[in-house]
Amino acid sequence: MKRRSFFKTAAIGGAAFTLSPLAACDEKNNQAASSTSDYTQFDLNEVTVAELQQKMKSGELTAEQLTNKYLKRIKEVDQSGPTLRTVIELNPDAVAIARKMDEERKAGKLRGPLHGIPILIKDNIDTGDKMQTTAGSLALEGNRPQNDAFIVSKLREAGAVLLGKTNLSEWANFRSNHSSSGWSGRGGQTCNPYVTDRSPCGSSSGSGAGVSANFSAIAIGTETDGSIVCPAGINGVVGIKPTVGLWSRHGIIPISHSQDTAGPMARTVTDAATLLGPLVGDDANDRATMSASKWKGTDYTQFLDKNGLNGARIGIVKDYFGFNDDVDALMKKAMDAMKQQGAELVELDPMKDHDQWSKAEWTVLVYEFKNDLNKYLAEHPEAPRKNLKELIEFNKQNSSKELQWFDQSIFITAEEKTPSEEEYMNALKLTKTLPAKYIDGAMKEHNLNALIAPTNGPSWTIDRVNGDHFGGGSSDLAAVSGYPSITVPAGFVHELPVGLSFIGTAWSEPQLIKLAYSFEQATKLRQAPKFIPSLLTTQA
Repeated sequence: MKRRSFFKTAAIGGAAFTLSPLAACDEKNNQAASSTSDYTQFDLNEVTVAELQQKMKSGELTAEQLTNKYLKRIKEVDQSGPTLRTVIELNPDAVAIARKMDEERKAGKLRGPLHGIPILIKDNIDTGDKMQTTAGSLALEGNRPQNDAFIVSKLREAGAVLLGKTNLSEWANFRSNHSSSGWSGRGGQTCNPYVTDRSPCGSSSGSGAGVSANFSAIAIGTETDGSIVCPAGINGVVGIKPTVGLWSRHGIIPISHSQDTAGPMARTVTDAATLLGPLVGDDANDRATMSASKWKGTDYTQFLDKNGLNGARIGIVKDYFGFNDDVDALMKKAMDAMKQQGAELVELDPMKDHDQWSKAEWTVLVYEFKNDLNKYLAEHPEAPRKNLKELIEFNKQNSSKELQWFDQSIFITAEEKTPSEEEYMNALKLTKTLPAKYIDGAMKEHNLNALIAPTNGPSWTIDRVNGDHFGGGSSDLAAVSGYPSITVPAGFVHELPVGLSFIGTAWSEPQLIKLAYSFEQATKLRQAPKFIPSLLTTQA
């Protein structure tokens, strides 16, 4: 999400089935479709992972039947009807995987809470199967990695059914300063399921919108700065951005090894916590995971506590308030709800050095992007482009498709950046000390359990010409420090969801899950989307 804006302000078989990037979010088509069909009706609507497990345990449904239901839902709502375009590609092996999980269940072999559960993952995560990994770009079309990403191998071990890959902001929103979140050359424009002419935010647009629209119970997104929490908040779901290193990044198309991470996206804190634990593990290909060794095998659902807010001390990061009066009003209600649950809230002093480390973040990302992306491409001999320079040239040669709405200025900046070890190291030092110092200092001084801030403002109308009209958010504090955050639905501005973020120190996911779950259970503000074509149609 803020990857650009903070620089300026703060039954399918055979080969993999790729979805066509035709025009999406067409108001006229959506209005016509909505007049004849009710897309809010679905027999698995808002169903949780635990409920799916119970259905499979009782014999009410099999994993194969669940998978086919979700595939049908995607066909009816994502590929037609409202045409959200959250799914860029469906897995031709999904039904076969589900059938295998059913056979194992029948034989008494259960792999865990994800056994037989269909899941969507973002199209920058490698799968060593028939699906492509392209970051939404036509330049990587045909890239079928030989191996699974580390977290995908963990998913398979856990018995999850890889349903397909989600659309995203192309190159995870790190190509242009004027891009439209959720648009990719390969996947077209992802739409917000609440009001379909509105942005789904990015870059994990498809994961956030898809899980919100009930195309799966759980999904995986990735974040460098805001790309999990913004699409989670704007699409009315829960998103966990873990501490950098809790989940391996190996096999994920990168931006920055300093900040990149994948994370769970789900409709409930429980489901997000259920997905978090099985993917934790030591990966020799990602040194950052070595610091997470103690969390390997952790069942994060043990930290769910309905009374978790009672006695908690929470810091209010006022720097991220004030950009929207309606959002501030929702935050006041959220804080009042926390107080009613027994929490004590403390207003924190402003961040004195925010501008300093925010500018340094840009320097770090530009330096690391070229190096990290070229390394990824070098490790993928099957990739049709071998480095950033070739990607830039491809986009020029295919400008009518790839550059039709916005440029590749960030690509060019990164490619032309004059190497300067001193500049990079100075910027890295600032990003790795100042935001962490603020979080750790505030928590120690005030004896806090977490910090809070609004995740996002109300979604803006999709504008391919001018790009995103981002209003405000709070993702950069946790993103730049590498610390964890969790966003939870906090209400609506008109028909548009807004999230509340809980931010903590390194490896504090247990504490954040405890607090987020308690808030979720006390407020229960998540509502399924209505697929409204436009707010203009709701006005007299």
